[in-house]
Amino acid sequence: MINYFLLLLLALVTFYPFWNTLVMSFNIGSDTSLGGITFWPRAFTTENYKVVFSNDQFFQSLLISAARAVSGTLLSIFFTAIFAYSMSKKELIGRSGYMVTAVITMYFSGGLIPTYLWMRELHLFNNFWVLIIPGLISVWNMIVFRTFFAELPEGLEESAKVDGCNHFGIFFRIVLPVSGPVLATLSLFTAVYLWNEWFYAGIYINNQNLLPIQTYLMNVINSNSFAEQMAQLTGTTNVQGMKSTVTSKSLQMATLMVATIPIIMVYPFVQKYFVKGVLVGSLKE
Repeated sequence: MINYFLLLLLALVTFYPFWNTLVMSFNIGSDTSLGGITFWPRAFTTENYKVVFSNDQFFQSLLISAARAVSGTLLSIFFTAIFAYSMSKKELIGRSGYMVTAVITMYFSGGLIPTYLWMRELHLFNNFWVLIIPGLISVWNMIVFRTFFAELPEGLEESAKVDGCNHFGIFFRIVLPVSGPVLATLSLFTAVYLWNEWFYAGIYINNQNLLPIQTYLMNVINSNSFAEQMAQLTGTTNVQGMKSTVTSKSLQMATLMVATIPIIMVYPFVQKYFVKGVLVGSLKE
């Protein structure tokens, strides 16, 4: 009973910031600035969301984030899974060396300046692919994949070899179809990371049309000129009249909710794979 109570308390503590953000996004901004908004809107309004949805830049950033999450997840899972499949083969020459090299890159990076210069040499500045290529292969996900692949019954691959399959055939026709839980779980983790990641765009992209939603949100939150920001978002110069209902904070809350809800909606579709998929990472060779 105590465990259930503690879990319920932990769930409430975790959920409350999200709920409070939702409540403030539906409250009049000037009233929110007075404080005391907890569980319900004190002065309900949808003006904050009207401001957010009236901004074309917001939808452009949302589209960029969606394209990045979908294409980046598919490519990352594909290349990481191929890497992991090869690392799961004990007969691979230099397997230990490859593994040590990969793990080193997981703990030590080249640093911001070398990475910046490398991206410049690759002509990835103001390029959509700079949002995907730097994180194309995850060593952590590779280790999880490798653990799962190594546990597959050897009879599956042997029967496929008898039928004439090479390693590519075994990977695409045998291994991937039976890897649903780990594929779904790691795909979700990768998609969430790509959706929430904002740093690369902040460093390598100046083109407003290529900014993902989280970088756009950071720009809104860090904006010191609220009046100008509001004028840009609404396309109007009558800012003084809007300050009675919409403030910088209420606008941030509404933008945060709209930017968060799409990725949350993905969770129910892969929830049934979570337990088995996550447990794979806890197993050791």
